[in-house]
Amino acid sequence: MPVSPKTIVRVAVPSPLRRLFDYKVKDSCAFVPNSLVAGMRVSVPFGRRQIIGIIIEITNHSDIAPEKLKDVTDFVDDQPILSGRLLKLFKWASSYYQFPIGETLFHSLPILIRNGEPLPELRERYWTLSQKGIDAGEELLVSTPRQCSLFKLLKSKINIKESFILEQFSRSILSKLEERGYAQLQYIENERVADDILVGNPRKPNQEQQIVLDAITLNDFNCWLIDGITGSGKTEIYLKCIEKILLLGKQALVLIPEINLTPQTERRFNSRFNVPIVVLHSGITKKQRLQGWAKSLSGEVKIILGTRSAVFTPMKKPGLIVVDEEHDSSYKQQDGFRYSARDLSVMRAQYEDIPILLGSATPSLESLRNCDEQRYRHLMLTKRAGSAAVPKWQTIDMRQEKIESGFAETTLSSMADTLDRSEQVLVFLNRRGFAPVMLCKQCGWAAECKYCDSKMTLHRSCNQLICHHCGARSNPPIDCPACGSGQLIASGEGTERSELMLQDRFRKTQILRVDRDTTKKRGHMLEVIQTAQKGDPCILLGTQMLAKGHHFQHVTLVVIVDADASLLSPDFRSTERMGQLLTQVAGRSGRGKLPGNVLVQSYQPHHPVLQILLEKGYGPFARQLLAHRREVDLPPYQYLALVRAESKLASRAERFLLLAKATADSIRKSSRALYYTGPLPALLERRSGRYRYILRIESKNRKLLNSVLDKLARNLESDHSVRWCIDVDPQEF
Repeated sequence: MPVSPKTIVRVAVPSPLRRLFDYKVKDSCAFVPNSLVAGMRVSVPFGRRQIIGIIIEITNHSDIAPEKLKDVTDFVDDQPILSGRLLKLFKWASSYYQFPIGETLFHSLPILIRNGEPLPELRERYWTLSQKGIDAGEELLVSTPRQCSLFKLLKSKINIKESFILEQFSRSILSKLEERGYAQLQYIENERVADDILVGNPRKPNQEQQIVLDAITLNDFNCWLIDGITGSGKTEIYLKCIEKILLLGKQALVLIPEINLTPQTERRFNSRFNVPIVVLHSGITKKQRLQGWAKSLSGEVKIILGTRSAVFTPMKKPGLIVVDEEHDSSYKQQDGFRYSARDLSVMRAQYEDIPILLGSATPSLESLRNCDEQRYRHLMLTKRAGSAAVPKWQTIDMRQEKIESGFAETTLSSMADTLDRSEQVLVFLNRRGFAPVMLCKQCGWAAECKYCDSKMTLHRSCNQLICHHCGARSNPPIDCPACGSGQLIASGEGTERSELMLQDRFRKTQILRVDRDTTKKRGHMLEVIQTAQKGDPCILLGTQMLAKGHHFQHVTLVVIVDADASLLSPDFRSTERMGQLLTQVAGRSGRGKLPGNVLVQSYQPHHPVLQILLEKGYGPFARQLLAHRREVDLPPYQYLALVRAESKLASRAERFLLLAKATADSIRKSSRALYYTGPLPALLERRSGRYRYILRIESKNRKLLNSVLDKLARNLESDHSVRWCIDVDPQEF
């Protein structure tokens, strides 16, 4: 829109207020673009500060009197950094997840973009003779032989890359020629086009993969759920579809759930494609993130590979979105802007009118229900790719076994046999540290966190008690603080303790431990993968970080140490997560030429939920869970939101939620269509010294629920007595 004296811009700023702010556009600005477009950044006064905002709307009208409107101080961009379709996604996300529009936008942008840094210059720098230089003769530069030599080089060819010039001449020589008006700088778009986008000749898809590929259309919006058992070649489906998109000159966005999966995924993509690829996640520097973001915006990079927040990356020519391991809870942000990257990916694909692939060996119940409702297209891969066979499961009844440090004797014997055959073993134990709790054998005292309703975990490597919820640390006591006894014991098994036991039991075998403690060391995960790929017998020991997407072709035995952990949880999602996790970790076995086995240690081996999973597989297991959820009105057959409140005083958090409940009830009376439950303590009531309470709001009507949440949020906006937020589609309680 052209600028006029009446032009007003509505700007989103990083503020907890749920609104846009109007500003006038004056000619007195240091820089005013010829045309204003939503998506540009501006510098504006906000209170006593100057801050960066983003134009969302351009108008000639404001509800605020013109004399009260402040002026835009400056324009940061001459072109929008966010497209209209991407802005539409941000608006939808702000409304759906009940989070202020300004904070929604600024949460999702690279820090340097938020701070007003200009976009980096991505075009190649070339030099050429100016008109003065073309008209001049070499005799004018006889007294400066180096300038004369450079002049001759520029005269020999139009547009010479700066990097080539600087290999032969100093920058000062180049600058002097420019100062004299003989040479000038040119910027040329750097859009590399390879003769062949592929590296080598990819393997031909098997029959089942080809059926799936033939079913997928890539010309407009469709959501395809690729439901394939572990090792069935889902990644090959992604690669084939991306190849087709690249041939059309478009870009692909690929989301993965964990940073630790990045190295092997990036390596797989680089070995297939001869195109620029960028990786975006929280582990890269601010400058790297800005560069990658800008290259995607310009269209220079063709494949964007990233974790959750990469869903907001701008693309010049969007063509495809892929969400790998779509069931993974890591896609849900658990604080601040509590969005689901998987669900936002689907909305973005819809707004961009491009296809999206969701892939998993253990699809979420929400995605399965969307397939039942024909909102998604369900495609199955039931066989492992190549010659690999599905692993065989065996339960170990821990009630009948001799136990050593959490391992049954049968399990240890099977591990020894596997290692003797020069094969590899993966041990899954979803508890890091040495021992989950320190106990007094005399009186039963247990080391508890001062700030959370949880036990402290003993870590022997640093000899400290650590809370895995708030990170609090303390030195382990010498004597019991309650009775003075010296009979303190470390109870339970963690990865650290299991590592010591396994090292003692298998002294000639290398133990590779993978958990949050070991992966803090930069490059540790890559070292583990590279060591495992050598094929030497070893034991991979770790938490769920080992369960996701890794391809260990020499692992033939997977040991699940504690399969019972989720069976008694009060969280209704725990059974689904257990089934997904056990299936995923079991899928690391037998992915190479040799068959795989899975040993499941359990004190409840005949539990019906465990039995259906082990005997019939994840598909029937998930269908049974869906039937149960339908019967008892739980998601995905009921829509759910939480109002969360936390305070140093439990009574204050509870009182706030009582007020919230009364306010909600005044907006819409509790009924069968929409009802309120609580306030209730969170499953972990106290965390980091704060008491946490929740109010559940449930309905089978999504629009009704969103309408009530929107009005409720606006009513509660000015209440600062506690920390509070609204969590739509919560994954934790």
